[in-house]
Amino acid sequence: MTHHNIQKQDKQSPRLRILSGFVFIFAFLLIYKLLDLQVFSGAQLRASALSQHSTVRFLPAERGEIFYGDVFSEDLYSLATNRVFKHVYIIPRDIKNIETAFNVLWPLVEERGITEDTLRYRLSKRNDIYEPLISKLSETELEPFKALNLEGLGWEDETWRYYPEKETLAHALGFVGIKDSLRVGQYGLEGYWQEDLQGVQGILEGDTDITGTLIQTGYKKIEEPEKGTDFILTIDRTIQAFACQKLAERVEKIKAAKGTVIIVDPKTGAIIAMCSVPTFDPNKYNEVEDISVYLNPAISEAYESGSVFKPITMAAAIDSGSITPETTYIDEGKVKIGKYTIHNSDRKAHGEVDMITVLNESLNTGTIFIQRETGKDIFRDYVHKFGFGRITDIELGNELAGDISSLDKKGDIFAATASYGQGITVTPMQLVMAYAAIANEGKLMKPYIIKETRKNNKVNITEPSMVQESISLRASTIVSAMMVSVIEDGHAKSAGVDGYFIAGKTGTAQVAEDGKYGNSTIHSFAGFGPVDNPEFAMLVKLDYPQVEVYAASTAAPLFGEIAKFMLQYLEVLPDNKI
Repeated sequence: MTHHNIQKQDKQSPRLRILSGFVFIFAFLLIYKLLDLQVFSGAQLRASALSQHSTVRFLPAERGEIFYGDVFSEDLYSLATNRVFKHVYIIPRDIKNIETAFNVLWPLVEERGITEDTLRYRLSKRNDIYEPLISKLSETELEPFKALNLEGLGWEDETWRYYPEKETLAHALGFVGIKDSLRVGQYGLEGYWQEDLQGVQGILEGDTDITGTLIQTGYKKIEEPEKGTDFILTIDRTIQAFACQKLAERVEKIKAAKGTVIIVDPKTGAIIAMCSVPTFDPNKYNEVEDISVYLNPAISEAYESGSVFKPITMAAAIDSGSITPETTYIDEGKVKIGKYTIHNSDRKAHGEVDMITVLNESLNTGTIFIQRETGKDIFRDYVHKFGFGRITDIELGNELAGDISSLDKKGDIFAATASYGQGITVTPMQLVMAYAAIANEGKLMKPYIIKETRKNNKVNITEPSMVQESISLRASTIVSAMMVSVIEDGHAKSAGVDGYFIAGKTGTAQVAEDGKYGNSTIHSFAGFGPVDNPEFAMLVKLDYPQVEVYAASTAAPLFGEIAKFMLQYLEVLPDNKI
């Protein structure tokens, strides 16, 4: 009997072993799963669980503002600020009758660029709880939407960048636009200083209920957003407004394609005014027909300046001792260099003339004579000393360096044409700073447009910075006096201001087209004053005028008009002119 029982147990042992194996495997898997949940994936699961009843929200930072003022007060005038507008949206799920909603909304949204198909599409999303409709509405513009009393129509506050002065300083400011669904600064100061202006966003962490609403008595952690840096510019509001208005009037009068005016304090390099035509309204930047208008012509366009470059050649020669104002040469009306023949602009021979006459009559042959007396290498070095061929490094983006590479070539023709502003390109900013250097006892200053920055009650004031000494005090005094003669005795009398000694020079540059110079011209006038104690250096540039042939009749009068206004506005006492 006992033996029989033992055999029965032996027959069952394989089953027991299999069952035991399953139990062991199940226990192993259960233990592994517990270890995985508690140890290996614990942190991830806890974070996932936490996310079900907590939230992390980013708090937008207030963008830094941009201001300018005037020379007679500490008042600040807003150029770029943050303004609360209204945003209208629809909740398709709550709209009972799509056709009725369309009929009342269509007259209000059609004029704002929304098409019929777009409105119908947004209204048709029956289960949607939010569809944007119209942005950047004022309270007045919102009233017609409120008056509809339409169920499923809502509105909320939204903050957008606002430019109170509109077109006045658009090229220097740039704008805040949409890029990759984010609002970011583009062009000008807004783009160049994006990181400083945007500030640092804050963070809100806290417990939420099942609807996602923050539990006020639950866990909460807040890191407050940090406002961006405020910028105060060197631009004088009154001078800027006057210069821009007069520029626009002159461009229209002479039927020019565009124009630029830059005014700078020669002693410091501070930009007093900077404007170009055509311009744009940064509040409506997306309405422009040609986006190239966003670029600032003062720093982003390089051109062959023509005769306005001649004082630079003269300064190099006088500073190097190659000539004096009394040096003479025989002007035959033309110069032959290799296969090229270069004429004076008036096509006349003037006989024996001194260096003062070279500037007064703007003789191409005279500046070629000066450049030859100076020598190619020395002339090229002075062109570099005046800041050409490199960016000025003003605090704005998209600045060009111009092109003076032809001065490194071996042929004599390249330095010869460069002496009167052909064959090399410069930017308006480079040119006005070179004139400012002559005005400032030969010292080239770094231009700047930011007077100071303010953040967290800390103020950083920009200190003027000298780049280098372009020429000596002696040379700057002599060349300044020679440029006064251009206005007093030469062709540019309209650039003068009664009672003041103003220095300056015209430039009427032919524009290269298809490898040769055509009939299109760019007119410039650059100068400074009063000569004994300069308050400003200024460049006026007018592109492709259709009325008048020479800059003496287009750019020079505008220079004189702005100069007269500035001297009166700044209350500068007249010179003791006899």
